[in-house]
Amino acid sequence: MSHLYSGWLDRELSGMYASSKYSSRGPALIPRMKTKHRIYYITLFSVVLLGLIATGMFQFWPHSIESTADWSLDKRSVHDAPLIHLPVSSPIPERGDLSCRMHTCFDVYRCGYNPKNRIKVYIYPLQRFVDEVGVPISSIGLSREYNDLLGAISDSDFYTDDVTRACLFIPSIDVLNQNSLRIRETAQALAMLPRWDKGMNHLLFNMLPGGPPDYNTALDVPRDRALLAGGGFSTWTYRQGYDVSIPVYSPLSADVELPERQPGPRRYFILSSQTAIHREYRAELERLKEENGEALLLLDKCSNLSHGAASARKRCYKGQVYDYPQILQESSFCVVLRGARLGQAALSDVLQAGCVPVILADSYILPFSEVLDWKRASVVIPEEKLSEMYTILKSIPHRQVEEMQRQARWFWEAYFSSMKAIGLTTLQIINDRIYPYAARTYEQWNNPPVVKWSSVNSPLFLPLIPPRAPGFTAVVLTYDRVESLFRVITEISKVPSLAKLLVVWNNQNKSPPEGARTCKLCNKVVRTKENKLSNRFFPYDEIETEAVLAIDDDIIMLTSDELQFGYEVWREFPDRLVGYPGRLHLWDHEMGKWKYESEWTNEVSMVLTGAAFYHKYFNYLYTYKMPGDIKNWVDAHMNCEDIAMNFLVANITGKAPIKVTPRKKFKCPECTAIDGLSLDQTHMVERSECINKFASVFGTMPLKVVEHRADPVLYKDDFPEKLKSFPNIGSL
Repeated sequence: MSHLYSGWLDRELSGMYASSKYSSRGPALIPRMKTKHRIYYITLFSVVLLGLIATGMFQFWPHSIESTADWSLDKRSVHDAPLIHLPVSSPIPERGDLSCRMHTCFDVYRCGYNPKNRIKVYIYPLQRFVDEVGVPISSIGLSREYNDLLGAISDSDFYTDDVTRACLFIPSIDVLNQNSLRIRETAQALAMLPRWDKGMNHLLFNMLPGGPPDYNTALDVPRDRALLAGGGFSTWTYRQGYDVSIPVYSPLSADVELPERQPGPRRYFILSSQTAIHREYRAELERLKEENGEALLLLDKCSNLSHGAASARKRCYKGQVYDYPQILQESSFCVVLRGARLGQAALSDVLQAGCVPVILADSYILPFSEVLDWKRASVVIPEEKLSEMYTILKSIPHRQVEEMQRQARWFWEAYFSSMKAIGLTTLQIINDRIYPYAARTYEQWNNPPVVKWSSVNSPLFLPLIPPRAPGFTAVVLTYDRVESLFRVITEISKVPSLAKLLVVWNNQNKSPPEGARTCKLCNKVVRTKENKLSNRFFPYDEIETEAVLAIDDDIIMLTSDELQFGYEVWREFPDRLVGYPGRLHLWDHEMGKWKYESEWTNEVSMVLTGAAFYHKYFNYLYTYKMPGDIKNWVDAHMNCEDIAMNFLVANITGKAPIKVTPRKKFKCPECTAIDGLSLDQTHMVERSECINKFASVFGTMPLKVVEHRADPVLYKDDFPEKLKSFPNIGSL
């Protein structure tokens, strides 16, 4: 650098000398400055430059001694970690406070506010703890699983190497498997951590708690106030809202790849594959096997194989050898019984296979149950009802079993498949507690990301009046009323704003008639796989317009003017259900429950979706985000899909539907009692049951009551018909 500086200075001085011929004093002064001050300027510039470099290094260099110890097993070997001797007199933490909660044993002020609403996690530098005679506190040191866990956390957005910024601290002491630990010495090692502070804001991971003969359901190592992510909690040891229940990781997840299998019936109905089952449970399973024959496969360890890794992946039944865990994919339900410990690695294997786990482990806190809805992916049966297991499982509808199989596999992929998934899920749960306003929703935790929402806009954020040009898509649900179907299609085709017409053929036993398949007015005929009322609300790819008209195949009484006017009203209220006949829900004080009312009243809280306009966004909500089991209940009872849609829209928007035109009922003169579902004697009773059922699932009554309807401006005026925009508005 000084060489460059010297060259530059030489050029400057040479220029000055060259111009000296124009000054009488220049020739005498310039040579003296060059020889006398050259070294001085070079030295001064070098000192300034070195000062700037030193200042920059000090500014950006970590200010904490502890923060320089970045955690990474790639950079330092376990054998290179410093050796720490534990004196016999080292303090031992308290056993553990069962009353701990986030507001009593966790300092949330350490976490502070940050724009990303994300906690910062610090991992202690790796150290080897030994007692006074040099015996390690653990027989295995650092396991591969704990290495993977810490590595995943250090690579995540949660991690910080600056201890002063940390909200949560994770020791590099491996306590995953209590069997490998010396309890007292491990506790002493924890107490020696520089930031321990009675375990405040510290997190320990343990998957195999307890030991013989009692096998406690929580880690026996005294840990003060530390949070515990445990793999075998019971209701007695789990601190609700403080600890995190995690799965017991299965090594087979990394060693065996099971391709995803499509949900549906499988070779076996029930399969039991665990080898260390209590003899009473095995006797009961054998009795079930005798009663139900080939529907149940009861496997055990193979006695004729030598012990080792190969035998661990085999199961036998009467001399026949099966590959494990591949055999799990051949069954609809897989039994997961408690062993010596409540938490079992078999649960992870079963989920990976897409087999619905049947869990019999009383008081077991299921993994991540704080956020995961296990009713959607498993069946939990009390141990005393093991003898009734077959009957209980047979009562589950086939469609629900398929959904549970799909959900089980997704749970494994998202939360069980690796130590990384387990660790980051644990941190996300703790993060949601600390920043509840930015927490994940139930849907984000439990809904597989299979729905593409990018092309669907919520009507809550549409312009006040959507453009008229795109029009609407009519979705006609039909079964086999061909004549009335074509009459409906003919009338709808007269509506000026019709953009597309979609016929949903709901009859699996009969093909659509040639006329339907070649219908020039129909853009598409969709044949469904099952006769379900919910098919009318499926988000078909063919629906490209914002507005959807749901209409039944027997609604032949609506005129084209009524339909066009209904669409115009929807354009002004795109977040509402806009329909024709209105209905009302009432509270029956004598019976103490809700009642469905279809008679003449001054109020409306629902409109029938036998003919109603709505935004296509609600098709996605109905199909993929309907709360609880409402959609399955509707399909099983073949009733109340319109009430369910009214509940859904009202719950999302907080608004009532809009009734248009005076028409009160749909009357089909040609239809008989055999043709229509709504004419069945039990129909009205069931609809009252629907309202009470849905209100229970939603946890509230979202329906809103109004006392108005929308009619054309000149509807009743004594005015020439040809001057009215909608002259042909039907009667009551």
